[in-house]
Amino acid sequence: MKKTLILKIGSSTLTAGSNRISRGKIEDIARQLVRLRQDYNIAIVSSGAIATAQHFIAVNKWKKSESKQALAAIGQPILMQIYNQIFRDFGLPMAQCLVTYRDFDNPEAQDNILNTLSDLFENDFIPIINENDTIAIDELVFGDNDKLSAYVANLLKADLLMLASDIDGLFDKNPQKYEDAQLIPEITEISLCMQYIDENTNNKLGTGGMTSKIQAAEICSRAKTQMWIVNGGKRNFILDSINYKTAHTRFVF
Repeated sequence: MKKTLILKIGSSTLTAGSNRISRGKIEDIARQLVRLRQDYNIAIVSSGAIATAQHFIAVNKWKKSESKQALAAIGQPILMQIYNQIFRDFGLPMAQCLVTYRDFDNPEAQDNILNTLSDLFENDFIPIINENDTIAIDELVFGDNDKLSAYVANLLKADLLMLASDIDGLFDKNPQKYEDAQLIPEITEISLCMQYIDENTNNKLGTGGMTSKIQAAEICSRAKTQMWIVNGGKRNFILDSINYKTAHTRFVF
């Protein structure tokens, strides 16, 4: 029986530190999923719609909207087109699923989400999930899909939620400010995490920070879903994390 892996990919990972979506990074992800899907049902919770819109507006000299909802509406189909083109080259069928946080408070909506995702898994599709930003502002306020991915992981009773970010994991102090900062490899008690959070980092593309990741971990703890924070900027980061070849932080409950 296959395990279930939820992979949350942040904007900083998808852009590979630039101001545009990196096709090379999505190819790196697809190459790893080809190897993993024999053992895992995989769902992706993907950010990046707004970053995609900003890039394409600049390239095509379109009139720019100041509305994040409008930017998400522009960028989402373009982002899905990029995913589809690359995944198709690797023989990975994909499907788009748009949800809101309200869906996770509605038992009937939860059943519909679960049935849809289960059916996609049965037919070997990889669901790519995002907040329906055009009708909801939760993701834009509460943290770049970190918490959304935790809700999805709990609903699916996933074996693992992997948050791909631009940092190796949770440190005892801000590694951008302190050279002696130490990575914390494993955490079993959420209440101990807040003392390590320092939000004084500059991330122009993503809206999530370490606080939202700790909140996601708290959500995961309710269903005892294991959650990892990994550095998505590293090549082969999914397989290397699963095989313990690269440093990361594991939340184990």
